[in-house]
Amino acid sequence: MAAEETVEHKYVYDFAEGNKDLKDLLGGKGANLAEMTNLGLPVPPGFTITTEACKAYLTTGREPDGLAAQIETHLESLERGMGRKLGDPQDPLLVSVRSGAKFSMPGMMETVLNVGLNDRSVVGLSAQAGGNDRFAWDSYRRLIQMFGKTVCEVPGEEFEHALDDAKRAKGTQNDLDLDADDLRGLVDAYKKIFAKHTGREFPQEPREQLDLAIRAVFESWNAERAVVYRRQERIPADLGTAVNVVAMVFGNLGADSGTGVAFTRDPASGAQGIYGDYLANAQGEDVVAGIRNTVPLQELERIDKKSYDELLDYMARLEEHYKDLCDIEFTIERGKLWMLQTRVGKRTAAAAFVIAGQLVDEGLIDLDEALHRVNGAQLAQLMFPRFQLDHEFQPVAKGIGASPGAASGKVVFTSARAVELAAEGESVILVRRETNPDDLSGMIAAKGILTSRGGKTSHAAVVARGMGKTCVSGADELDVNVPAKRFTVAGQTVNEGDVVSIDGTTGKVYLGEVPVMPSEVVQYFEGSLDPEHIDNPLVRAVHRIMTHADATRRLRVRTNADTGADAARARRFGAEGIGLCRTEHMFLGDRRELVERLILASTDEERERALAALLPLQRADFIEIFREMDGLPVTVRLIDPPLHEFLPPLEQLAVNVAVAQERGEDVAKEEALLAAVRRMHEENPMLGLRGVRLGLVIPGLFAMQVRAIAEAAVEVTRNGGYACPEIMVPLVGAVQELETVRAEAEKIIAEVVGDAGVEVLIGTMIEVPRAALTAGQIAEAAQFFSFGTNDLTQMGWGFSRDDVEGAFFWRYLELGIFGISPFESIDREGVGRLVRIAAEEGRAARPGLKLGVCGEHGGDPDSVHFFHEVGLDYVSCSPFRVPVARLEAGRAVLTTAGSDSR
Repeated sequence: MAAEETVEHKYVYDFAEGNKDLKDLLGGKGANLAEMTNLGLPVPPGFTITTEACKAYLTTGREPDGLAAQIETHLESLERGMGRKLGDPQDPLLVSVRSGAKFSMPGMMETVLNVGLNDRSVVGLSAQAGGNDRFAWDSYRRLIQMFGKTVCEVPGEEFEHALDDAKRAKGTQNDLDLDADDLRGLVDAYKKIFAKHTGREFPQEPREQLDLAIRAVFESWNAERAVVYRRQERIPADLGTAVNVVAMVFGNLGADSGTGVAFTRDPASGAQGIYGDYLANAQGEDVVAGIRNTVPLQELERIDKKSYDELLDYMARLEEHYKDLCDIEFTIERGKLWMLQTRVGKRTAAAAFVIAGQLVDEGLIDLDEALHRVNGAQLAQLMFPRFQLDHEFQPVAKGIGASPGAASGKVVFTSARAVELAAEGESVILVRRETNPDDLSGMIAAKGILTSRGGKTSHAAVVARGMGKTCVSGADELDVNVPAKRFTVAGQTVNEGDVVSIDGTTGKVYLGEVPVMPSEVVQYFEGSLDPEHIDNPLVRAVHRIMTHADATRRLRVRTNADTGADAARARRFGAEGIGLCRTEHMFLGDRRELVERLILASTDEERERALAALLPLQRADFIEIFREMDGLPVTVRLIDPPLHEFLPPLEQLAVNVAVAQERGEDVAKEEALLAAVRRMHEENPMLGLRGVRLGLVIPGLFAMQVRAIAEAAVEVTRNGGYACPEIMVPLVGAVQELETVRAEAEKIIAEVVGDAGVEVLIGTMIEVPRAALTAGQIAEAAQFFSFGTNDLTQMGWGFSRDDVEGAFFWRYLELGIFGISPFESIDREGVGRLVRIAAEEGRAARPGLKLGVCGEHGGDPDSVHFFHEVGLDYVSCSPFRVPVARLEAGRAVLTTAGSDSR
């Protein structure tokens, strides 16, 4: 028992004790440092404090029992291995303290470098570096800056202003021109800033620095930017972060030292080759922060060929080991290469598909794994349009295409302004010298991000790729003046509110709005590109993976379509029928008056005339749709509008009548209409006279629609086509409602169809919670169920979707009550449970009952997986989302079979 308790409460692991499969416990960074250590790669020694320790700390507000002693034990082991003691005045060991959650959250949490430096050990560090005073004082000023901002919440801009002042005094814009005396003065300035904001001197005790830094990393898990990022990326809030304590190696020791980031393939396009950034005489934060423009990784071959060759060897070994694109951070310390991190690299949507196809060709993975490594959100990104350029549009600048796409919008220079304008419906481009984690809210709000500094591995690039946002970084021709809210380029000034366009593939920047053209992936889905005869690796990869998804999936995919044009497009996108044809959409425009006459009819004769006028119009609509869906099922929902959608607004009608009366005009007709509208007015029309209730209250309405459907099916069939209509009765809450409508419908169908060979199914929409809970009864009268998850969510939660999303959902998301809107992704525990109950009880009463979903959740990737799990037969979604649903339906099979979701 005691041994079990010891294992249970083990909070600290040396790198040699872990491996890449312990991400839940050691975080992604710690698990991968352990894996590289075990592979024999040159990793600086260190240890990882587990996510369990973080969660315990965040729950209780104090370190868990035993953690301090375990840290001391592992620190002593590290000191013995390095032959140095933390912060020793003569020969100091320095460490970095880095966050590392299970899922990569670039820049969202904290890092502190050079922990252990103080007024005495800075002299010992200089001696270690062969009397390099500049290096020692540069390292010390970095510690005070990072520690102050991260651990003690000192405003980072104060340190930046002091650095700018030092460079101005030196007459330079490059921090490398500051000598040891300049940096010693900067340390004094930083200390004063620290004392001013904290009320204490900068801590000189190395172990105190370490303990405070560890706590700061724990606490950064709940920092606002980390919370916002997790919400955006749908990362669970209860995972916590690990903390990695690593012996420092230094890339800022001179020209023979440096730091960089490397990718084993291009994370933007997926192309094979050598990709990354290198910065001589710098520490790692300089690269990702984009404070100095890097050189391409290939330049390292000229600068330090030995390290370059070693790096390429390690890159190849890691990619073969992980069987995926690897993102690698490294430092060179006086010609010695150190591997600081590796992870499966974030990539653009295009690169994800291309790389998956390449790895299949190379025999590293199979098609199941390739399908598993892409997702519907990425596919949706690939379907976005791109710029249509001609001679009129000439770029004014060119940076690095860091995250592809085409984005146009009004220029803004702060995150706050981006959020403000986006909330007003404006498209914006966030322009910065370089972004930092505090810019996350603006990056989410913006259509695209443009920076004048940084490379493919800068903060802007990494975060934008992860979010699927268009990004151009390192456009150094731009002179960005944030306080003045403008930038200048090519002799022109661009002010806040002016429109620019950025191309995240080419890195080009244009003034004004550039028109867009369809993506080649959309052209492929529409059939205008032959994937077998096109020199486009992306289209070929999409075709290959989609073909495998279709062969793998169990769920069928239908579309929501109300017109022949929508039906035809959806069929080209791979739809296998129509899961929702909304008939109320057919009554808009010129036909609204006929519906108004029907609803307000006061005699049987008036009602029958209105129905007679509507019948041929409805029949023609259905003929067009059945022809386009020849041989595929079409589920037609009988009319289901809230009544107010077809009546004049009460308030406006009352005003018009009053004004006309005041003028002495004849308003007898308008007064009769006003009286009828008042009589039928509802306080909450979404819960009023609609759906099956309207069909039962207005005699002949559903009968007219059933007749139109049956007649259209017969005509199409007799003309050589094959119609497969399914009639869906909406808003049923009791089986008696469905029985009443079905009895009348079957008589009409029998009369119209005769021996034409047309089969018409009759089912219902499960969208009222009571229907889900009495599904066993309703299934006795229904040949199919289709879950209307929009209304089921609305009524299950007691939300009016038209009102609440803008009213308070933002606050619910902010507080973490929602991880995502329940209208966007199915609420598995509540609304999803209603779906599961109805599916199980419906099939228990009627084995073989056909089950589908036609709410917008049918095109949401996470929801598709849920519908697969509960055993539905198909999902239905908008035409554009059909490929996404097809892909996710294939992935759902693999996930259910036991693969971990990525």
